[in-house]
Parts: sequence; structure tokens; C-alpha cells
Amino acid sequence: MAVTGWLESVRAAEKTALLQDGRRKVHYLFPDGKEMAEEYDEMTSELLVRKWRVKNALGALGPWQLEVGEPAPSGAGSLGPELIKESNANPLFLRKDTKMSFQWRIRNLPYPKDVYRVCVDPKERCIIVRTTNKKYYKKFSIPDLDRHQLPLDEASLSVAHANCTLIISYQKPKEVVAAESELQKELKKVKTAHGSDGDCKTQ
Repeated sequence: MAVTGWLESVRAAEKTALLQDGRRKVHYLFPDGKEMAEEYDEMTSELLVRKWRVKNALGALGPWQLEVGEPAPSGAGSLGPELIKESNANPLFLRKDTKMSFQWRIRNLPYPKDVYRVCVDPKERCIIVRTTNKKYYKKFSIPDLDRHQLPLDEASLSVAHANCTLIISYQKPKEVVAAESELQKELKKVKTAHGSDGDCKTQ
């Protein structure tokens, strides 16, 4: 029922789409005033970016909050070379999904794989990452499961480590896979404009 509820809210949203730089950019305006922006690969329909913004108590729009995708560099041009180098050495957390899995990458983690402990906390509905050497700790939720009101299952979790990057995958429940397929059908109904840089409403 919750999955159906999410799909219905997407169908009820005002949607605009733009094809730009090989990406299909979709902007959603929900009846409650929330906004969601997504970017899909034009050829594969892979989700590349999802971000949200909501109005504050005074009715003004807040900043975009990234849910899926790689954060854009901010203020790099104003930093000196030393600061940029130091910043690049810090762990970078980002989400980049595949068709069948939610996936998070934490870059700049040079420790061996056996140092990492990754588990599900069903009570807090989140995934917890820690290291035995106490050098890193991260707790994060899966908003998709919250929207669909689906439980977290530790058996769906897998971990890999390569090139100083910890890769955490969570197999998508069949309900989410089905809902994403329905969403793609819904998006095909949205008239898509073609534009150049700066034309997209989601920017």
C-alpha cells in the first residue's frame, strides 16, 4: 500500500522534463510544495541524481538536499592548493545506485577491508559503518525504503573495498524495483523539451 501511495504522489506532482547533455532532467512539484529533481542517463535510464528542497516556516525555498549522486565541488576556486589537497584527502560519501541495488561509496578510506564493520540497525532504520581502529563512523538511512515503508534486512547488505573506496550495496526489494519500473512508464508520458545549459528548471 505504501508503494502505491508513493507512486500516486508522483503521479499527482506537476512534472517538467528537459533533455540536456545526454541526461533527462525531471523536475517534480508536489501538492505540498516539496520539490524533487532527478537526472537520468538518456540511453540507459539509470538514475544519476536525485535531490530535494522544501519551503521553510516562512515559505521560502531552502537549499537543494542531495539524495543520489556526487556532490558538486563547492568553493574550490577560493581555496589555496594546500587546502584543496587536504580537503580531497577527507572521506567522501556519495550514493550511486545500480538497477538492482542501492549503492553508497565512501572514498578516501585506505584501511584494509577487515577493519570495516557495516550493519543494519532495524530500530533506527539505518545502516551503520564503523572501523575497528575508530577512524571512521557513519550512519545513514535509505529514504526509498522509508517512502515505501519497507523494513531493512541485513541479508540484503554486501560490502566491498577497492582503491581506497568502501562500496556498500543493498539489494533493492522487489517492491522498489517494480515501483521504479512504473515510474519510468509514468515519465514517458511527460513531454520532454530540448535545451542548452541554464535552461533546466532544476538547476
